Amino acid sequence: MLQIMDLSKKYKNVQAVSGVNMYLEKGEIVGLLGPNGAGKSTTISMLSSLITPSSGDVRLHNESIVKQPEKIRHILGVVPQEIALYTDLTAEENLQFFGKIYGLQGTTLKLRINEVLEQIGLTDRRKDLVKTFSGGMKRRLNIGVALLHTPEMIIMDEPTVGIDPQSRNYILETVKRLNREQGLTVLYTSHYMEEVEFLCDRIYIMDQGHIIASGTKEELKNILSSENTIIIKVERIKDELIRVLKADPHIRQVQVQDQKISIIVPKEENLFQAITHYAEETKTKLISIEVKAPTLEDVFLHLTGRALRD
Repeated sequence: MLQIMDLSKKYKNVQAVSGVNMYLEKGEIVGLLGPNGAGKSTTISMLSSLITPSSGDVRLHNESIVKQPEKIRHILGVVPQEIALYTDLTAEENLQFFGKIYGLQGTTLKLRINEVLEQIGLTDRRKDLVKTFSGGMKRRLNIGVALLHTPEMIIMDEPTVGIDPQSRNYILETVKRLNREQGLTVLYTSHYMEEVEFLCDRIYIMDQGHIIASGTKEELKNILSSENTIIIKVERIKDELIRVLKADPHIRQVQVQDQKISIIVPKEENLFQAITHYAEETKTKLISIEVKAPTLEDVFLHLTGRALRD
């Protein structure tokens, strides 16, 4: 359905995106992951024809949208990272306004507003001002705006940032349902790996403007098939312990989060004794050491050297 070929964008001396190649099949949910500054938003802006690439092409059904941007605008819905609503209007008035921009009117617009409000679970709040909505409700209405013109494809740029777990789950289930029941094609970016695990058929990992890995969840996890992740829980994390772990030649990655230290090591290495020794040496109280199979988060850390939220 959509093919991205050698796509690049340069701003003066900054190469934001460099030689990106991707594709989306009709009816897929595809994840685009990357740490902050990886080039995801720039890529999305080029795909949605908001900015022109420095080089490369984006083809929709084998027609260039760089040369003919209106081709994609008719069939694409975009849910931006920032809320894009008029807070002094009601939910229904926002949908009326954006629906008219899409070219909808009369009975068609009224029917679509009713259908969309039902889809996003806001029918009973249609007459309420958006400024009275919670963050989660605003996010849902933002999605509703993108769905109004019945797009074939939707781009969702971190649609669950800063909302409560209930609203987040509602949005994820809504995306899954629209994909399953209507065959909606989705390009989804997120800072939450569990969302991508739940939703996506395939995943692209982006860093420093490049696509550095792609595949299904299982294919990506196989990158670390010869390695294990060890989770070390301690009473208090000390800088000295992190230093000695990083200095160990058998340890390939060290990541600190909350009171846990995650390290990636070759499967054949048994580092329990060494970890215990390092804890004693740095006077760190160990709570537990756990070995687990690599996760998508581990693969991301291995490839980028950073956690997804960094």
